[in-house]
Amino acid sequence: MDSGGGEVVYSCAYFRLYKDGHVDRGGVADTAPAGFDAETGVTSKDVAIDAATGVAARLYLPPAVQPATATAAAAAKLPVLVFFHGGYFVVGSPYHPLFHRYVNSLAAAARVVAVSVRYRLAPEHRLPAAYDDSWAALSWVASGADPWLADHGDLGRIFLSGVSAGANIAHNMAIAAGVSGLRAGTGTPARIEGVILLHPSFASEQKMEGEDEEFWQSNKDRWAVIFPGADGGLDDPSINPMAAGAPSLAKLAGERLLVSTASEDPRAPRGRAGWRGELECFESQGGHGFFVPDHGSREAAKLMDRVVDFLGGH
Repeated sequence: MDSGGGEVVYSCAYFRLYKDGHVDRGGVADTAPAGFDAETGVTSKDVAIDAATGVAARLYLPPAVQPATATAAAAAKLPVLVFFHGGYFVVGSPYHPLFHRYVNSLAAAARVVAVSVRYRLAPEHRLPAAYDDSWAALSWVASGADPWLADHGDLGRIFLSGVSAGANIAHNMAIAAGVSGLRAGTGTPARIEGVILLHPSFASEQKMEGEDEEFWQSNKDRWAVIFPGADGGLDDPSINPMAAGAPSLAKLAGERLLVSTASEDPRAPRGRAGWRGELECFESQGGHGFFVPDHGSREAAKLMDRVVDFLGGH
């Protein structure tokens, strides 16, 4: 990675931050266009939510619910899945080919209207920017502002999901919705039915027993760069749901919660810790977020089936 000169003040596998504020992620990430996906039959489109901040989303409609063929008198509306991509808040987007493929497949398999959120990335936009953007996107979804949502989505059955940092965001959005509620649209009042945390990224100032020292320290160092204003560092409630003063998990919006972990993921102990109430857990054999790049693998298919069952209420 070459910034054209300048002093590096922080460097990790994801990015380099220079003293002048320049960030280098090692090149321009690939993107996949929206449109019709022949493999799944899903149609997607990109929408702007807030031009001032750049908050946007990619919307997905499953087969047989396409805008060209669906009638105004459609008998049944579909659940709405709001999805937040991973990348430790510093890389990724809904347009990345791997995330685009995953949400395409999930929308088709689960028959949901999916909304994949583009939030601003750190460290150029330090946290809580990603949380603010994600809340703006969720509020936009709840308002039913887009015709795809208004015509085909059941806003009384909203699900939140994400992978890694995206799962962290989904958790924080569920807490925020439970505390303050969702803005109602002109039709059915918006309601979060369930939350799906896929390999969630959490941490704390106190290293857990069995947690890798190097991994914990790298998380701590990176968090200080992307959220320098965090209250208590890694004990900020946004990254440590069990921190003193964090909102009670009883505030979590939704009737059901699914937490997925992986056997070789150093984050797994955090994903299983501290949850109270009605909770479903699912562990896969593999590493962190494996199901996104290894989409067609046996373990990825098993996890997809579990997520689809959860979305279907089974």
